[in-house]
Amino acid sequence: AAAAGGFTSVVMMANTAPALDEPDTLRDVLRRATDEKIHVYSCATVTKGMNGKELCDLKALHDVGAAGFTDHGKPIMDAALLEEAFRMAASLNVPVSLHEEDPAFISENGVNTGKAAAALGLTGADRRAEIVMIERDLEIASKYNVKLNIQHISTAEGVEAVRCAKRNNPNIHAEATPHHFTLTDSAVSTYGTLAKMNPPLRSEADREAIWEGLSDGTIDLIATDHAPHSLEEKSSEFKKAPSGIIGLETSFLLAYSVLVKKDILDY
Repeated sequence: AAAAGGFTSVVMMANTAPALDEPDTLRDVLRRATDEKIHVYSCATVTKGMNGKELCDLKALHDVGAAGFTDHGKPIMDAALLEEAFRMAASLNVPVSLHEEDPAFISENGVNTGKAAAALGLTGADRRAEIVMIERDLEIASKYNVKLNIQHISTAEGVEAVRCAKRNNPNIHAEATPHHFTLTDSAVSTYGTLAKMNPPLRSEADREAIWEGLSDGTIDLIATDHAPHSLEEKSSEFKKAPSGIIGLETSFLLAYSVLVKKDILDY
């Protein structure tokens, strides 16, 4: 998929089965990756089993070849645990990437709270889920010399929080996905579960804020969050269907069509 999309290198996330939380598991994945025709790197998890309770041995995982650390798809709710992870990652000079969604503000994941959710008879995922976590983690990161990446940013408030933090901390980074700068939550009404993802598609105002963030360098990464699922899986009812959308094959075309043609970014 990555090669078809024109990528020569990819960094895999660690939310595999089993999770990449042990050196032997990571070593095996990286060994098998050498058989591919592109460069394949991988993150390891921050916490064991991605359960947010116990830190992995980050140094041991880094020694094996972890490119960074992430409990991809899951927030790290324990602030003290995250602080310790930041301290360790800073000493290793590798990034920590965070999925920022507080479950306290999510009734059903994958759809933005608003008209699209209401049409499905759902409450959905409130934008505050992302905002409060981004603000908390930017504050924690300010105490350490850690390279922090805010993954798949989806809200205007999240973009602004990163913009403010970057003025004083050059180690703060943020990603936008092709789907978040291309689509809005109206796509859920058209495509149903095919447009279900975490964090969810948001409003037109949020999409435009992401455009502005990309244009002024607040958001310095376009990352696919490539998450393929079978049609059979996606054919379930909305609450039961998995979240995720592909992105590797389409990201360059979407970036060209949406960003370059609108003069938001140049080549």
